[in-house]
Amino acid sequence: MQLGMIGLGKMGGNMARRLQAGGITIHGFNKDSGVTEQLAEEIGLVAAASIRALVDSLDAPRRLWLMLPAGEVTEAVVRELFDALSPGDLIVDGGNSWFKDSMRRAVEAREHGIGFVDAGVSGGIWGLENGYTLMAGGSDDAIAAIEPLLKILAPQADKGWIHTGPAGSGHFTKMIHNGIEYGMMQAYAEGFALLKGRDDFDLDLAGIAETWRHGSVVRSWLLDLSAGLLAKDQQLDGIEPIVADSGEGRWTALEAIEQGVPTPVMSLALMTRFASQGQQDYSARLLARMRQEFGGHPVIAAEAD
Repeated sequence: MQLGMIGLGKMGGNMARRLQAGGITIHGFNKDSGVTEQLAEEIGLVAAASIRALVDSLDAPRRLWLMLPAGEVTEAVVRELFDALSPGDLIVDGGNSWFKDSMRRAVEAREHGIGFVDAGVSGGIWGLENGYTLMAGGSDDAIAAIEPLLKILAPQADKGWIHTGPAGSGHFTKMIHNGIEYGMMQAYAEGFALLKGRDDFDLDLAGIAETWRHGSVVRSWLLDLSAGLLAKDQQLDGIEPIVADSGEGRWTALEAIEQGVPTPVMSLALMTRFASQGQQDYSARLLARMRQEFGGHPVIAAEAD
């Protein structure tokens, strides 16, 4: 079976490696041609110099899997594929696109006679070794066409992947997955901050994390990762306290508002990330000045650059 892959970064590259090892012939294109050439040398990937060349190198019916940033980049590539592909071909968007964009693209793909699957992919940089969790939305025929790929990418052929429903449902499910992830990460971070703050106990954070991994009700893969990083460095002094956020957390919060469903944990975890990025700086300065105005409390002057 052949598969064309567009986007061969950390996730896409490792997925190509896992698929090629599973017997799929991968044809690949990446904006940075050096990445494509490196994978060609490493795993025998068939390198293409352009998206059009990638399409032309594949036998019909063609299967194209995108691992690209959500938004304009994915939109541009999907539109280019609409012009290059033929009826009966199929596009899989494995990036973190907004589910409503995926619903729209599925309709547009159908108008071209092209299949469309939106696949939420979880597993990060560990997916090559452990497999990926896959949440795929699309028609029964479209999912059947890529089922061999899902079985190779998943941790097991019969576990770790699911046909979630119609187009859009895959990315919707992944969006909620990431919202849950935000909340779990925030809870662990706050808990360990409280443990670290009790200086008189001189707690071994790495040891506690390792203990919790075995039988505790809070055990998880995120705890496994935390135990590993704390074993290397419990102080974390060399890291700026800035946490980036991607679109899924924001979309989850917006979906909660749209549905009228209370999601305080996930929403507050997102707000905390905004605060770490300096988005709370102005409000904090204004709070300090208001406190000074009504109570005469001192403010701390900013250091000059």
